[in-house]
Amino acid sequence: MTATVEQESVVAPLPEPPRSVRWEPWALGALLVGTGVAYIWGLGASGWANSFYAAAVQAGSVSWKAFFFGSSDAANSITVDKPPMSLWLMSLSVRIFGLSSWAMLVPQALLGVGSVALLWATVRRYFGAAAGLLAGLVLALTPVAALMFRFNNPDALLVLLMIAAVWAMMRAVEDGRTRWLVLVGVFCGFGFLTKQLQVMLVVPPLASTYLIAGPPKLGRRVLQLFAALGGLIVSAGWWLAIVELWPADSRPWIGGSQNNSILELTLGYNGLGRLSGNETGSVGGGGAAPGGAGGGGGMWGTTGITRLFESAQGGQIAWLIPAALILLVAGIVVRGKAPRVDTQRASFIVWGLWLLVTGLTFSFMAGIFHAYYTVALAPAIAALVGSGSVLLWRRRETVWVRIVLAVSLAATVAMAWVLLGRTPSFVPWLRWTILAVGIVAAAAMLIPAITRGRLVVVVVLAALFTGLAGPSAYAIDTINTPHTGSIVSAGPGVQGGMGGPGGGRGGFGGAGDGGTRPTGGAGAAMGTPPTGMGQAPGAGATPGAAVTTGTAIDGARGGMGGSAGGLLRGSTPGAAVVEKLEENADQFTWVAAAIGSNSASGYQLATESPVMAIGGFNGSDPSPTLEQFQQYVADGKIHFFIAGGGMGGGMNAEGTATAISTWVTENFTATTVDGVTLYDLTV
Repeated sequence: MTATVEQESVVAPLPEPPRSVRWEPWALGALLVGTGVAYIWGLGASGWANSFYAAAVQAGSVSWKAFFFGSSDAANSITVDKPPMSLWLMSLSVRIFGLSSWAMLVPQALLGVGSVALLWATVRRYFGAAAGLLAGLVLALTPVAALMFRFNNPDALLVLLMIAAVWAMMRAVEDGRTRWLVLVGVFCGFGFLTKQLQVMLVVPPLASTYLIAGPPKLGRRVLQLFAALGGLIVSAGWWLAIVELWPADSRPWIGGSQNNSILELTLGYNGLGRLSGNETGSVGGGGAAPGGAGGGGGMWGTTGITRLFESAQGGQIAWLIPAALILLVAGIVVRGKAPRVDTQRASFIVWGLWLLVTGLTFSFMAGIFHAYYTVALAPAIAALVGSGSVLLWRRRETVWVRIVLAVSLAATVAMAWVLLGRTPSFVPWLRWTILAVGIVAAAAMLIPAITRGRLVVVVVLAALFTGLAGPSAYAIDTINTPHTGSIVSAGPGVQGGMGGPGGGRGGFGGAGDGGTRPTGGAGAAMGTPPTGMGQAPGAGATPGAAVTTGTAIDGARGGMGGSAGGLLRGSTPGAAVVEKLEENADQFTWVAAAIGSNSASGYQLATESPVMAIGGFNGSDPSPTLEQFQQYVADGKIHFFIAGGGMGGGMNAEGTATAISTWVTENFTATTVDGVTLYDLTV
């Protein structure tokens, strides 16, 4: 029996074992060093980046309890609305090196270098050195990847873990050993602890690939997938179980939930609600746009098959999607007569299903959707372009293969022409250059004498320029532009280019020019803006950081502008306010309380003392209740209440945050410091 199982397990040798080439170590070193330099370059200009997460990083660096739960403050009043694994790396770095933008963001950049390296290793193993290097280069130069690997959102770690899951799955396809399947489950479980259900988008592609190409018999393959499921449950479930079983009165409120439940957060606000749009506690309540919106996407833009190619998302990710899809089909056709366990075909299947499942989900989800989510597509696109183009190039003597290569290159030219046409003032010559070079390169692909003669190097370089010039220009612009706020996007400002209620290079209220307010789609869904729409300083940056002005909404039930921050941008307190909050700070559990996590974040980062975020991110979480807040005040645990800031209940006038604000204003005296209204709750 043992011999039989062993025989079944080792039946998928590598079709073309990668040979070491003399230039590969130098090329790989240049790729990884270049990626590291690009991603680390000028990181400090973004200040606290997304101050919502930066505050949690600061809290976790001084409190192990806040570290474990992912609390917004070290006094553990409420958590962020995601599991804490991505925060752990940054918090450890800050604990070691001290609180700074660099200490927080460099780990994110290193995750980017690690993602490029792991993708190179995974693709190279089955398609050779050139394919692996091309895949890594495409990933590194994808604009949204250049953004998110320099930012403190959870997406950087999520991308690395998803690539790791594919790496382990492909090893399982090679030899059929169960341990690889368990490792797949562990990586997916860690991805769950990073961004909850988003990692589940790669689970169907992983499972389908092994069912199709795994070496053992079908029954054993099914059992092994249950072992992978067990790895997922254990690696994610231990934290969920502890949080759910921990007495609620001795842990922070679970941010983003209405009933203080991590399971509710998982299945609701961060789960099925993202698909259906029924997100309790979200801005606007259930994702509905205040001003109405067409296309089924509410305030998060229109939904449909073309969503990823529209202004908000196109420049982030769409440059090579047509080529990736063409090469996916061609690659599977080329390997069509290979054995069931063929690793090259399995590679196309897993990356192709990743692209299709995730892309279609993003296209049709009706709930909260931001352009930067598309970074989850970048590894699949890069892998398909790297493996598919090299596989077909090696077979370019065949007529239909040359035609496919030419068509994929022409599709890339057309995509670049459309995307660059949306930013006519951004490197205007590049659009025409790509068109000219791309047409010549595509035509050359059809001529055998050119693709096998001395001009072959010129053709390859022309094809690389055609495919990478556009995204490279966007990536360079992204690297050279500070980004702060909760909603950010890569590349130059685009008409209509925002993935939610805000946009531009710095995102909603962040650094950058703010882009041009769109005439339709997500922007129109906001309807008539609240009173006080105007320009406010970029939020979240450290004092003295170089940021420019972004667009923000002010004055909506507590406001979103000015130094008090707001729903989507962190507060930026002046020196006088910080000095006021630091008075006798060690005598209070919280030096202040503010409505909304972003409003609280800047004050906490400036003082490095806990600031209570009433209502969590949207200001709509029922924590604390009015009675609890009154008791905290009676016990002398909160020094100041900071007026302004978050929405205090999404966009609704009701909610515990509104009740607390009303109670404070009716019972305490206001003092204005540097334009910020403070209420001393000890008087």
